[in-house]
Amino acid sequence: MQVIANGINIEVEDHGKPENPAILLVMGYTAQLIYWPLDFVNGLVDKGFRVITFDNRDVGLSYKFDGVQPPHPIRQMVAKRFFPKRQMAPYNLSDMARDAVGVLDALKIDQAHVVGASMGGMIGQLIAADHADRVLSFTPIMSSTNGPGLPGANAEVRKVLMQTARAKARTPDEALELGLAFSSLIASEEGRSRPEERRAMMKLAQERAFYPAGPKRQMAAIIDTGNLRPVANRINVPTMVIHGADDPLIPSVCGKDIAVNVKGARFELVQGMGHDLPPSKLPEMVDLIAAHCGAG
Repeated sequence: MQVIANGINIEVEDHGKPENPAILLVMGYTAQLIYWPLDFVNGLVDKGFRVITFDNRDVGLSYKFDGVQPPHPIRQMVAKRFFPKRQMAPYNLSDMARDAVGVLDALKIDQAHVVGASMGGMIGQLIAADHADRVLSFTPIMSSTNGPGLPGANAEVRKVLMQTARAKARTPDEALELGLAFSSLIASEEGRSRPEERRAMMKLAQERAFYPAGPKRQMAAIIDTGNLRPVANRINVPTMVIHGADDPLIPSVCGKDIAVNVKGARFELVQGMGHDLPPSKLPEMVDLIAAHCGAG
């Protein structure tokens, strides 16, 4: 269903009983709401939660900022080193955090547990810090503060990531092959062993909404937002950080950095998990999150 959130159309799916405590799932860079595994969503519903998923701006069925050009990512990163407070992107992650809070407003949900994956965990830090009255607990998964000195992805992963962010209009087949190549680089061993499942999910996402311009603006939003450590320092809601031990895109030390910078946060390292949500790890993650949300 479509709702108006922060002044734009956002596509939302609402799972579970309306009277149950709400969990807001915030997805990552370029990923549509369908990338939340159904076993994960349904597992949380079975634990007694109302689970909200949505498409971030510029992906899926949510609002597209057509014709708004982002800066070149390399030039933007260089400029931000010298002028860190200069806004160069069409929007930043704070705007996307306001979208997420707007989803809660549209559904008349006063407070929710916030769970964010990758870029969604970065957005979640801003929700938890700047909209704390709306947040019962916070769980970033495979995310980072993007703080100075943290390790980044290896060179091969960075190359494909930048190709995705900078790519000109492509055919769905070209985009599919690039996406598969990238996902095989960052997935867990379990994820890499399921190429047909990854292909089927990407084709489903393309059929739902093929929009190669969106990743450019989302990448610009991440770069523009920059270091989130000062944001993490302001978070006072119960926080549990989950990270894969084998994540080649955002190494686990980046997740630990969130936990170090959020007062009282705990850190859970999941063995055998890369920058993905492997099916065999979902029951463990559902149990961790349900227990954390119950405590929050």
